[in-house]
Amino acid sequence: MELLGDFPIDVHSTPEVIRSIHVGLLCVHHRPEDRPSMSSVVMMLNNEGVLPPAKQPAFFVETNTPDNEFSSSQYAHSTVNQITITTLEAR
Repeated sequence: MELLGDFPIDVHSTPEVIRSIHVGLLCVHHRPEDRPSMSSVVMMLNNEGVLPPAKQPAFFVETNTPDNEFSSSQYAHSTVNQITITTLEAR
């Protein structure tokens, strides 16, 4: 078990996190009839079967920006990975 700040992170749970995110994306499809029922969500989270592909979410904002607007020095503090963890703290 590794630590991220004060929080223990099980590196073996990555597939479960990815699956949970995928199921979450299925729940925010633009068309309500494309969204899974709660019983389907529970089944998808408890099983390891193949999930349907996610469609465009309801609140999707796409921006097209030229590559030259971004410089590596501007984003030097960021890293490229597959998962981002955000910790919320009270004021």
